Amino acid sequence: MNLAIIGYGGMGAYHAENLRKFAEGESAFPIGVAGVYDIDPARAEAARGVGLRTYASAEEIWADKSVGAVLLAVPNDLHAPYAYAAAEAGKHILCEKPVAMSSAEAEKMYAAAEKAGVLFEVHQNRRWDDDFLTVRKLAESGVIGSVYKIESRVTGGNGIPGGWRKKRAQGGGMLLDWGVHLIDQMLQMIPSPVESLYCEFSHIYGEEVDDGCDISVHFENGVNYRVVVSTDCFRSLPRWQVYGTEGTATVADWDLSGGVTRILTREGAKHGIRAGNGFTRTMAPREGDSVEELPLPVVHAEPFAFYKNFAAVCAGKGNPAVRKDEVLRVFRLMEAAQRSAEQNIVIKEKL
Repeated sequence: MNLAIIGYGGMGAYHAENLRKFAEGESAFPIGVAGVYDIDPARAEAARGVGLRTYASAEEIWADKSVGAVLLAVPNDLHAPYAYAAAEAGKHILCEKPVAMSSAEAEKMYAAAEKAGVLFEVHQNRRWDDDFLTVRKLAESGVIGSVYKIESRVTGGNGIPGGWRKKRAQGGGMLLDWGVHLIDQMLQMIPSPVESLYCEFSHIYGEEVDDGCDISVHFENGVNYRVVVSTDCFRSLPRWQVYGTEGTATVADWDLSGGVTRILTREGAKHGIRAGNGFTRTMAPREGDSVEELPLPVVHAEPFAFYKNFAAVCAGKGNPAVRKDEVLRVFRLMEAAQRSAEQNIVIKEKL
């Protein structure tokens, strides 16, 4: 199957390179990059510089019968119009996240694809990140008992990405940038309805969109889950912290450094410590044989898992890995977080 990329910025170029590697490997349903279209002449020139064909317009793609699918890597407010046109032209659609500007718009995009009989799938690809897969395996294994709290963070000190990502009208802000991924991971991990949530936005840099968000979610099954996105953090914080009734686990960074501490006895610390201007045994570290240290149960994702699924479904083999109901649930939760932050309220809705 040949695929055309619309938008050859950072993500478009990333996809083009990854799809080149995917096509070179062994796959039952390979995807070839037919070419790219970008309104910026400099980006079109960059595409030609790496040997890619460039289209003069999106209409040229719609008319190209050799193209079976398109990948939308354009600003968020342009996802819908391109999706509608692609569906009308009979092209399968791979859309960058977030899917749309609202859940209502997303539903219309899915409806257009369904009416046209084409696949519409959203690139919520971080459910194949090694760190997420490792934490999910850890939580399911019971090695630290019943998991009751999870903290998931992505932090950096580079501010909001430039250009359209700073503009509300184009779907900018970090909730829609990184938040969508962390929320998708959360909903993949916790098999329970959301009971309530509270969200705070940060506006450290004075932009009209959030430069970070902090979301606390309580699930009906009792799990508390915290999602943090920060662009003004200049020291590394743990990517994951997982609390269980029998231990605690840390994934320190993308490199999967960290570990698991599991308790072996309910007896607390035998000796107290000096803490500031006082003394504590409650907060003293465990000693000796009361705990054991274990490595993380590292899981590595199958290479190109998302592309393999997309190509197979386009060929009529299998079902989408990123389903419509999952995408819409993520977006509705983001909309609830937006309301919480803007009104400074706890949202008590089953999501």
